[in-house]
Amino acid sequence: MNESAENYLKTIYALKKKLKRVRSIDIAKAMGFSRASVSAAMTKLKREELITVKNNGAIEFTGQGEKIAGDIYERHATLSGFLMNVAGVDEKTAMEDACKIEHFISPSTLDGIKKFVKGHLKDGYSGIPGEC
Repeated sequence: MNESAENYLKTIYALKKKLKRVRSIDIAKAMGFSRASVSAAMTKLKREELITVKNNGAIEFTGQGEKIAGDIYERHATLSGFLMNVAGVDEKTAMEDACKIEHFISPSTLDGIKKFVKGHLKDGYSGIPGEC
């Protein structure tokens, strides 16, 4: 899956945590893209059977789409949280760098970061995903 599709899925996932119903206009506002660009991306995600669009414009994940989006969201949250809470990087830089790293990090490296964080933060860990 390409980086753009991952960013759209992550954004939809994050918006679903905040909003009762996510529509293309919500995605366009969150990502700073035109409605036409978002519409084209939603068409591709529908074709890949990762989302469906209801008659009222509400965007829903398929089972596979939700799994992939959740994994992407968690990857970003883990990386941005690690950079801020462990490495001491400021939030803006951590979010920007996490957006770059999340598309290329290997599963084993990500697992290592998760294990490190769990072992070193006594109150657990909750990353803060941002928009790329």
